[in-house]
Amino acid sequence: MNQAAKLAWRKNDTPPEIAHALELLAEEYPVSEGGRGLKLKFRKVDSPETVSRVLRNRGEVTIEYNTFSGALRGVGSALAKLDGEEHTSFEKLGIMLDLSRNMVMRISHFKKWLRRMALCGCNEVLLYCEDTYELEDQPFFGAYRAPYTMDELQELDEYASALGIELIGCIQTLGHMEQLLQHRYYASMTDSERIMLVDSAETEALIRKMIKFWSEALRSRRIHVGMDEAHGLGRGKHQTLHGAESETSIMTRHLALVSGICKEHGLSPMIWSDMFFRMTNKEHEYYDYTSPFPAGLKKEIDPATQLVYWDYYHEESADYRKMIARHRELGKEPVVASGIWTWVRMWYDHGKTMATALPCIDVCRQEKVRDLFFTMWGDDGAYCNYDSSLAGIVRCADLAYGRRDENDSADRFEAVCGADYGAHVIAGDIHAKLPASDGSFLEVLPSMLLWDDPLLGKYFGSCKRANPEFDLIYLDILDDVLCRIMPAAEDCRAGDVGYAVDLIKFLMKKLELRGALEAAYDLGDRLALRELVTTTIPAAIAALVEVDAGFRRNWLKCAKAHGLERIQIRNAGQLARLEELSIRIREFLDGTIERIEELDERLPYSLPPEMLNRYKEVSSGSWIN
Repeated sequence: MNQAAKLAWRKNDTPPEIAHALELLAEEYPVSEGGRGLKLKFRKVDSPETVSRVLRNRGEVTIEYNTFSGALRGVGSALAKLDGEEHTSFEKLGIMLDLSRNMVMRISHFKKWLRRMALCGCNEVLLYCEDTYELEDQPFFGAYRAPYTMDELQELDEYASALGIELIGCIQTLGHMEQLLQHRYYASMTDSERIMLVDSAETEALIRKMIKFWSEALRSRRIHVGMDEAHGLGRGKHQTLHGAESETSIMTRHLALVSGICKEHGLSPMIWSDMFFRMTNKEHEYYDYTSPFPAGLKKEIDPATQLVYWDYYHEESADYRKMIARHRELGKEPVVASGIWTWVRMWYDHGKTMATALPCIDVCRQEKVRDLFFTMWGDDGAYCNYDSSLAGIVRCADLAYGRRDENDSADRFEAVCGADYGAHVIAGDIHAKLPASDGSFLEVLPSMLLWDDPLLGKYFGSCKRANPEFDLIYLDILDDVLCRIMPAAEDCRAGDVGYAVDLIKFLMKKLELRGALEAAYDLGDRLALRELVTTTIPAAIAALVEVDAGFRRNWLKCAKAHGLERIQIRNAGQLARLEELSIRIREFLDGTIERIEELDERLPYSLPPEMLNRYKEVSSGSWIN
């Protein structure tokens, strides 16, 4: 593994703000004041774009820069022994971290992330918090969800600022509020299950508290107020109270209210842009390139409000180019949000990220987009090994700065994160894309196989219908990934590769179990069924116990304890159902029951696997979560 270079700096050669950042970096990296190592010097230069230039000569490293983030990226390059010039057209570059889907990152761990981001040249982080922050006189706001306190956020903000990173609150002020609205305490401000009631005095009072909190918690004068995917806006209690009204008028009126509150607190708002595009067509499709915008919409959107164009799905450059043009048609210079794929993933998915983020980054550079960040969602429980995604942050930052050679990203990752880039990327291949019988593709989700009920086999059955040999093909893929990452099994300074090893071992055992179970039951092979009870199921249970222990270890290393219970309940449920499978087979073999009812029910048709991507969709036939 590439050892990070030792760097030494002196106060008289170093601007004060950079000196303070180097003191923070020295908590973890071989960057010392007046110590041994390559002498580190800084020289400010003029450039129309962010520039980071590393010049090495006779025991010295000089970093030429024109922005704080460019200077600290240069330090990262020097640690990784990467010389030469890099530049980017992005004035703002960073991530949005989902802190609302169970995982609320510990402040100490977040600081570690901030150090790594600074060394990649990133200068913004959006904190996606639906209700995971404390509000005065709101006891149910973030209840049992480990919400951030004002003191915690101010501490984090101080640390980020010293590393040249702007922390930005990213909240919701309309939809995506089901976590909060589950409490009957908020019934008076509920339009529908996920949407707050517009034109309500109680709703306005709460939003005022929310925005006031963030105006005091962070020094940034920017705030993201959400307002995306408010499907069915005004079709619940609002319609009962006020009658039918178009989504457009409700949305623009509410936006005017929220924008006005932001201005009262000296904040400039951003919103996700999808609702404005969905209003243009009957299908409520976001990525609509042709439908005209409603008359007068351009004038109704507050000029001070930025639109954030999110897109983590398209793999063709033309799609990104068209959508950027559509935002400009609305008179807005868009902020663009791509994605580092962490959601409904157990491990960072490098293949999916590169397929979607690379064309996005290239088009944004060509179109001179000034603000680009990468979302890291936690849909369905934030069960991704989040530190594995640091490989994605490093690679996407490199691409944003024009570095195409992935070997350079590997060197930076190993110097900045102290971990094996190749193993992190290869482990992501567990998210396999297999050919389907109809000529399309089957994308296998390990999380759904993990929690697929072993008796019902909903996800397994769906994959088998897409490709009758999926389990055999996928077993070969898992075996290949396992062999390739095993040498790095002790590597846990970023993602825990040993945990990935344990996860793969369990998935292989479970695939073999289900395949053997169906074959033995259908053939009436009693010896094979007894072998499942005595050997195969106990081995699967033992492997799952290892996975659960590894998940707990990594969760508590990264996140506050709250939220862990949701995943432990799922894993415990899987263990219970494996035990139940063993009991059911014994009962069948000793004649207590004539058949195993769950195994007899194998539908000739089911939803395609890509439509089964939530725990409750594969763990039971019931919709109760």
